Amino acid sequence: MDDVEHLRQSIERLYDCRASHEKAVPIKETFQGQKVWEGVVHANSLTSHPTAKRAYAWSSPIEELEKRKVYAVLELPPVQGAADAVRAAIVAEHKSGGRDA
Repeated sequence: MDDVEHLRQSIERLYDCRASHEKAVPIKETFQGQKVWEGVVHANSLTSHPTAKRAYAWSSPIEELEKRKVYAVLELPPVQGAADAVRAAIVAEHKSGGRDA
């Protein structure tokens, strides 16, 4: 389970702004009928960010490790919600060959 405070702090560090947790959004992302990702994405409102008013954060387990990878995506076009943020992260990770997106 994601630690809401850890995710909020991650957003603040990554984007050099203040974040405030708004809500948790359950997401199930599929592609061609297959589940690609399922979990909870945390929406955070931002203050003092120059362009975005919201960011989405979640974490996923790292294969064969007991650690989790944190994802944080700004709500900037084309990202308009939590599901878009997950899709954007999946695409970015796929393009990078699975390396950190």
